[in-house]
Amino acid sequence: MKALVLTAPGKTEIRDIEKPIPADDEVLLKIGAVGFCGGDLNGFLGLFELQEYPNVLGHEVGAVIESTGKNVPAEFQAGIKVTLNPYLNCGKCIACRKGKPNACIDNKTMGVRRPGAMTEHITVDWRKLHASDKLSLQELALAEPLTVGFHAVDRGGVTAKDKVLVIGCGIVGLGAIAGALHRGAEVYALDVSDYKTGIAKKVGVKAAINGATQDVAAAIADLTGGDGPDVVIEAVGSYDTYKLAVELVSYTGRVVYIGYSKKPVDYNTGTFVRKEIEIFGSRNCLGDFPEVIRYLESGKFPAEAVISKTVSLQDSGDALKGWAENRGNITKIMVDLSI
Repeated sequence: MKALVLTAPGKTEIRDIEKPIPADDEVLLKIGAVGFCGGDLNGFLGLFELQEYPNVLGHEVGAVIESTGKNVPAEFQAGIKVTLNPYLNCGKCIACRKGKPNACIDNKTMGVRRPGAMTEHITVDWRKLHASDKLSLQELALAEPLTVGFHAVDRGGVTAKDKVLVIGCGIVGLGAIAGALHRGAEVYALDVSDYKTGIAKKVGVKAAINGATQDVAAAIADLTGGDGPDVVIEAVGSYDTYKLAVELVSYTGRVVYIGYSKKPVDYNTGTFVRKEIEIFGSRNCLGDFPEVIRYLESGKFPAEAVISKTVSLQDSGDALKGWAENRGNITKIMVDLSI
């Protein structure tokens, strides 16, 4: 069967690999849709410190169960549509022992540190599956990146009383926007693309700011009565936005970082003390799949608007290369295994 393999930074190949056979606790999945994520892009660019080469890419999955091992319960039988949790934790490190497997020291995400799902079939432990008979395979493939945003909202302790700024309106940032709105917060979006802020408006933000054409500090001050946001969620991973989050957040506010900055960030640490702010890292997700699937099933998320381009597996490498060369108005590239 065919698979998209990231062989080295800037290089991909379509390769033939063996069709797997499910073990007793596994299911065989027929892959229908897989999304490219920012991690795939950074791995292609050689900017993702965790990426291993060569590797089959893909961990945002919509699939149908084709067959099952003998120990798989009846709720996960052939024909059921599913997505999956793509993380594999060690179960032994300090994070795992504290009940935070999402932050496992030796976490192995599909497509990053073990083979991914951008192929025709994969096998998965049934305990990693999440089913929905209401969502399409492409909608199911959106669940995983949205869980990352929902987890960041949880890390920030967002409530209905909060004013929340999300920096970056890629798919993870949109997940944070959706998660904060889901909790009843007032949410603002910041990006440098009108296309992406336009999608954020469709998700439901109160205001969308273009950082390339507007005075961001003045706009935020106007929206918050001069106080600043109670919570700022950074979903870009750049030097400038890391610093901006601390500058914009309110006194006694919370900052949540999802993105990996590509270079060290220097701060005036007196700002942390003077404002008495709380700073959180947010990695992967932790128990967020059921909530995200219910949210997607509600029809509130503009899935069609978020998917910028759909391509075949054969064309997936070219699509990734094109994204690297022109990031422009791309939120989500979806690989459709049926074409």
